[in-house]
Amino acid sequence: MMPATPDNPASPAAPEPSATPAALLRASSLPPLEARILLTHVLGWRRTQLITRSDEPLERANVERYLALEARRKAGEPVAQLVGAREFFGLDFEVTPHVLIPRPETELLVETALGTLESLSRPRVLDLGTGTGAIAVAIAATRPDAQVWALDRSAEALAVAARNAARLLDAKRPGGAVALEQSDWYDSLDAALRFDVIVSNPPYIACGDPHLSEGDLRFEPRGALTDEADGLSAIRTIVAGAPARLAVNGALWIEHGYDRAEAVRGLLTAQGFAQVCSERDLAGIERISGGRFGG
Repeated sequence: MMPATPDNPASPAAPEPSATPAALLRASSLPPLEARILLTHVLGWRRTQLITRSDEPLERANVERYLALEARRKAGEPVAQLVGAREFFGLDFEVTPHVLIPRPETELLVETALGTLESLSRPRVLDLGTGTGAIAVAIAATRPDAQVWALDRSAEALAVAARNAARLLDAKRPGGAVALEQSDWYDSLDAALRFDVIVSNPPYIACGDPHLSEGDLRFEPRGALTDEADGLSAIRTIVAGAPARLAVNGALWIEHGYDRAEAVRGLLTAQGFAQVCSERDLAGIERISGGRFGG
């Protein structure tokens, strides 16, 4: 590295390959949490080791790997895709570019579904558009007796969901393995099956919404984000098909856009659902809506 002189002022530069964790983190322009996540991923360390081993010289290959990931993050790639994982409902899910990245606000959908199952033994649960399998697996992990079906039209997404289910669930759980099926919503599902709760986080961003070209969304599968219409077409299909798939007094819960709760409640009411309501996430946004049918 050239020394700083009046004609060659010092400027920020990438750390030398002999850098320590502390030096890499100090030099990073990423948000500190993101930088720590990327560095622990590269090193295979726990977060606490970045403190206890902060001044330990790192191998050149690890430094270069970290700097490469840092550059990709600066270019916009989601952290979850860079490290191949995202925590959801206390579980560590594999993430690839073929699936939607699980988000904390969707945990409300899991919590609400679990609440509807509290008084039931060996309930049946259907997750439509499962993606990583986060919702289905979280419910199955919390309720080992639940029988869970998870559907997605994407074969690539189902492969990710299958790996997550196999890794995160007890093979001997009373409810058995999560049943993963390729299906466009209900189309390929056994018509005789009835469920105590149906849950879904469908594509609900309207076509043309500027958010689709911003942030992490640019790198996630478009088909998992938008219905290429008004943001309600998938929800209409789910609501219309639910009565024929629900057990008596079964519940349907759907995640939707931040400003679509009233519209989704209207769809549910028009389809004959009772006890229709919306639930707010930690930010106070009406994040999910649902109701019961046939009670």
